[in-house]
Amino acid sequence: MTQKTIETVETPAVLIDEGVARRNITRYQAYCDEHDLALRPHIKTHKLPHFAKLQMEAGAVGITCQKMSEAEAMADGGLEDILITYNILGAAKRERLRLLAERVPRLAVTVDNAVTVRGLSETFAASGKPLPVLIECNTGADRCGVATPQDALALARMVSDSPGLMLRGLMTYPPVGGGAAVAAFMGAAKALLEDAGLACDVISSGGSPDMWTASAEAGVTEYRIGTYIYNDRSLVTRGVCTWDDCALSVLTTVVSTPASGRAIVDAGSKTLTSDLFSLTGHGHVLGHDDVSVARLSEEHGTLEWDGGDRFAIGERIRIVPNHVCVVSNMVDQVWLIGADGGLAPYAVAARGGIT
Repeated sequence: MTQKTIETVETPAVLIDEGVARRNITRYQAYCDEHDLALRPHIKTHKLPHFAKLQMEAGAVGITCQKMSEAEAMADGGLEDILITYNILGAAKRERLRLLAERVPRLAVTVDNAVTVRGLSETFAASGKPLPVLIECNTGADRCGVATPQDALALARMVSDSPGLMLRGLMTYPPVGGGAAVAAFMGAAKALLEDAGLACDVISSGGSPDMWTASAEAGVTEYRIGTYIYNDRSLVTRGVCTWDDCALSVLTTVVSTPASGRAIVDAGSKTLTSDLFSLTGHGHVLGHDDVSVARLSEEHGTLEWDGGDRFAIGERIRIVPNHVCVVSNMVDQVWLIGADGGLAPYAVAARGGIT
């Protein structure tokens, strides 16, 4: 079979420049090593055991998954240290977790409520290997998490007293720019736990927008980020990276030029996603800073600029999406660009991992 290239692969296609992705992995691992932070990358960005293994080989202590099905896909791919940062509820999911724990040497979860703790204890009480648990704390993102350090202490006591469970520490998903709040909350919570004689070996935080100031989050021992491996328009806009650091792009074809200053491409919301991330437009057209990805329907993307002829029908262009993590979940396979310019297909192993 003739190797696919950017000129011959069918569009729309999600392209990954593997050289850029490897450079991003190495660069941020070096930052964490320099600042004595354990790096636990979130695989929701790439959903590929291939890249998870490269992250581990570079020095990551393990990986982060959001859902059971993501963790199962990574375990199938040979990953052996997994943190699931989600409340695992329901008998069916808990049984899947129990079976996963039997084949993953190092598996941990997070909790933020007593209902979850009781269910996990019921499932793991008879296990010969206690399930490590971190208490999720709300440090300002207002998603999951206990509201105060005192609440963290109360739930930590419950975990510590629950058969089948082992308290590991604290975890948070902070708001952008929330480093000071993380330090204050986690510092207070850790002091309360230690005064009560409870373990707090891990304080886990993270977010790609604040990746280069992670060391300022006093007391944090572990950092979890995902987008850094590919980067995207949202991070370029925040000044976290440059377009040269963006490993993922969507290759698309101009299918119509119906008016001056407007062209239609074959990538719509089913490829680029509708995520705006507080930005205007739906992506950045590489090499054309003045062109806006103005609108998306399911199968069409509308490009707009200030008028005149710009693109020819059949022309191929590449778009860096606003949010790469969702794009990875939109396709069955991505194409890795090799050093020779050839494309290699990789099935997105954890695609659709929402349960």
